[in-house]
Amino acid sequence: MSHSQKLPQDPNIRALVSAMSQRSLSRRSVLGAAGALGLGGLLAACGTGGSKTGVAAGPAAADISASDPTLNWANWTLYLDYDDAAKAYPTLEAFTKQTGIKVNYSEDVDGNDTYYGKVQAQLKSGQDIGQDIFTLTDWMAGRVIRQGYTQALDPVNIPNSSNLLPSLQNVDFDPGREHSLTWQSGYAGIAWNKAKYPKGLKSVADLWDPSLKGRITVLDEMRDTMGLLMLQDGVDISGTWGQDEFQKALEVLRGNIDSGQIRQVKGNSYKEDFISGDAIAGIVWSGDLVQMNFENDDQWEFVIPEAGGTLWSDNLMVPVGSPRKANAEKLMDYYFQPEVAAQVAAYVNFICPVTGAKEAMEKIDPSLMANPLIFPAEEDLAKAHVFRSLDADEESSFAADFQSAIGA
Repeated sequence: MSHSQKLPQDPNIRALVSAMSQRSLSRRSVLGAAGALGLGGLLAACGTGGSKTGVAAGPAAADISASDPTLNWANWTLYLDYDDAAKAYPTLEAFTKQTGIKVNYSEDVDGNDTYYGKVQAQLKSGQDIGQDIFTLTDWMAGRVIRQGYTQALDPVNIPNSSNLLPSLQNVDFDPGREHSLTWQSGYAGIAWNKAKYPKGLKSVADLWDPSLKGRITVLDEMRDTMGLLMLQDGVDISGTWGQDEFQKALEVLRGNIDSGQIRQVKGNSYKEDFISGDAIAGIVWSGDLVQMNFENDDQWEFVIPEAGGTLWSDNLMVPVGSPRKANAEKLMDYYFQPEVAAQVAAYVNFICPVTGAKEAMEKIDPSLMANPLIFPAEEDLAKAHVFRSLDADEESSFAADFQSAIGA
């Protein structure tokens, strides 16, 4: 079932034009010539610094999967195919029918920091957080893996993981994909209500139009909001930059929050402000707007700003205290079948990380094979940048400054 907006593009997405000698490239080095890279080359860099996993928070929980055919999965909102009439997730229903495993699916992740704050104490002590899979963005995935808060995956139980795009099979935050698998990827860009702001937006600077005062939302994901603000300043966020560049962009953010230009800084719940009409424009995630348009009569337009947008991935992992790792691995294996991945992609409209999904999409909705938010257009990829790796001191300093600016 598809509810995606039909967007024209050249269906031929350029392959990676030069072989990469190392898969585990950092964000710092990969995007200097983004126009020369296909999707695989860009996604290869979607990782945080540091290639060593941390000391485990404690021994992994004893696995009771054989005697308990259930599974708890925490994900972001609007991030799995859903049948409004049946009030059910078709691919999950099919998984349960196929395996006998009942999945308790929850849209518990509204932001990486907020979710981490809720579960960090339990993870640190090795306790069960009530989820057998959680889905977090690259940089946070890197953090919890380094801290020993995830269980190593058994590749024997996930043979379909070989369908992960080759460039995603070895990322710098999880070499060899021992602890994680990519769920979806996407862009952060800007969007606006076409009827309420007909002149539209081309740049992040356009958000500061006085007529939009109090009607702007921006994301509480530091790398996306600050990434777009720094790109607006001409900073190569995948390259060499530091405190000065960050602080200059932060002052723009702080000034627009303090003046009331920005209504709120939110995670996934920003969609509620768009739908209610409280927000007219803002910094958003790509796939959300396609879904919202389908359900709300195509009210909004999404673009990657002229100065560029950010590119990110979210990742499936098993928390250290989960007692159902084998069940979690069965679900991961199921979703890396091209036919299933295509069904999810047709609904969520984020960049699909599964080899063969584009071909499988032909049987679901052939027009989506040309959808640039699933199988990106080359010109969009050329404007997509991955926020460079931060060292521990930068992570702490920049995050604290950002949280202070947004009043969190």
